[in-house]
This record gives sequence, structure tokens and C-alpha cells, in this order.
Amino acid sequence: MAREQQSAGGSGLGIFLRTRRAQLTPEDVGLAAGAGLRRSPGLRREELATLAGISIDYYARLERGQETNPSPAVVDALARALLLDAHTHEHLHDLAERADRRAASPAPPATAPERTVRPDIRQMLESLRPNPAYVISPTMDILAGNPGSVRLFAGTEDWPAEKLNALRYLFLDPHAPKLFADWDEQVRTCVGRIRALAGTEPDTPGLARLIDELALESPQFVRRWTDYDVQPHPRGDKTFHHPEVGVLTLGYQSMQLDGTPGHRLVVFFAEPGTPEHDKLLLLDRTDTEPSADPAEEKRN
Repeated sequence: MAREQQSAGGSGLGIFLRTRRAQLTPEDVGLAAGAGLRRSPGLRREELATLAGISIDYYARLERGQETNPSPAVVDALARALLLDAHTHEHLHDLAERADRRAASPAPPATAPERTVRPDIRQMLESLRPNPAYVISPTMDILAGNPGSVRLFAGTEDWPAEKLNALRYLFLDPHAPKLFADWDEQVRTCVGRIRALAGTEPDTPGLARLIDELALESPQFVRRWTDYDVQPHPRGDKTFHHPEVGVLTLGYQSMQLDGTPGHRLVVFFAEPGTPEHDKLLLLDRTDTEPSADPAEEKRN
């Protein structure tokens, strides 16, 4: 599936325009449906071109990847015609800029993903205990984490380190749909993040392999991938239905790590003294740590 970028008309900009055009009906944009059956769903090219105030030929060239330098005014007109919100409008601008850069210089040779996590970052993960914390790559590989993060995501203890990835977990691990109270929302935003990355930085190491793997193994991933939804995750807490400690609702933050190749730190937290924090203490316990109060064990 990642090979769509290499197919005829397979630029990220062209794919986005075709996908979004197919999702609109004439009624959505105030046009009459017209007589007869449509050969393909959504708006016709000429309808969208007219709405955007550009020629049909120019628009067709954009979809085919033959035109790679639309002006900001044209991008804005297309965004209005496609009824894009502010976030997706910004993504369209990013795609247009990427198409222009891509035309000016060839893609760099493929390289292996950078999986190294510096010792100081690993020390930071340890210092954040009992709050679950981990480091994630641009392609959502989980590169390092403290004990609480491993046990929070039930089932990941059994995954080999080189395969541990948030998208793989969501779609391929049977624990995931039961763990997340908002599994559908979690999936939507994670796929959207990878979809946006594939549009603007398709040469990211490991990205094509991940997309192709999930396309082969998960029909649900394929359906969500073709939606081309790039909306960000809404702010708020996350609720888990954990098999060991029950229901817990945690705050979370995600932040870029300076001096890394796009790695991010993700932290879940709860206020000390709350039942949620007590559950985090249980999840943070390693196999070598005592499971009960030492004084209680001595009395027994």
C-alpha cells in the first residue's frame, strides 16, 4: 500500500486531492446531483475545479502529480472547495510544499530507522516512575519505556523489542480493543498521524514497511487508511480497562525530545493519593520488587 506514492499520479498531494474529492457529494457543496449514474463516487474533477476557480486541466495535473507547485492562493481555494477544516487545510499546504521540494530534488536513499535512545533519556524515564513513560519514534516504534509503561499496555511484555509499535499493538494485539475505552478514537488518531507523515515525509525510515505490513495483516487498518483522516488527537484524559488493576483514568502529555531524530516522550500520570495513583504504583512494580508491605510480610 505504501507503493501508492510511486504509482501514476501517486504524489502525496494528488492522493489527498483524489481521496477528499471522492468523499464529497454534489449536495455537500451546493450543486445539483445531475442526471445519470456517476462512474466514481464523489465530485467530478471538473466540479471541484470550478468550485476552486481553476482550470480542469490544471486540476487534473495536480491530481496526477504532474503539477507540483500550486500557489498558496490555489491551495486555499482547493481547501475551501473541499470543505477542509483548519488542521486539514494546513496539511494540504504541507503536501503542496512537499510536492515542490520533491520535484526539485530526488528522494534520499533508504536508511534504517534510528532506534538509539540516549542514556540521559533512559535516566529520565526511570525518574518519572511510577508514572508510565516511554519514547516513541516518528513511525510510532516504542523505543524505550519504564516498567509502568510496559505493564500499562497489557500484552506488550510478550512482544520482541524490534516489533513493538503503537500501531501494530492497536491493530494486531487482542488486548488493545479491550484495554482502551476509546479504542476507535485511539486508532483514528494514530492512523491519521502516520497518514500525515506518509504524505509529507514519505521517505521516513521504516514507514513504507510498516504500512505494507499492516495493510496485509489488518483489514481494519486498510479501511481507516483509505479515509485519509489526519485530525489530531483531542486533548483530555485517557481511560483504560486494565486486566490487572481495573479501570483507571490518567492524564497524559506528549512532547518532542530535543537532539533526537523526531523522537517523542509520552507520559501518563495521576495525582498522588488518588486511587489511580495507587494503581500506577502496582503497575510500576517490577518482578524483583516486593508485592506487599515488608512489615506485613514479617507479621505473616
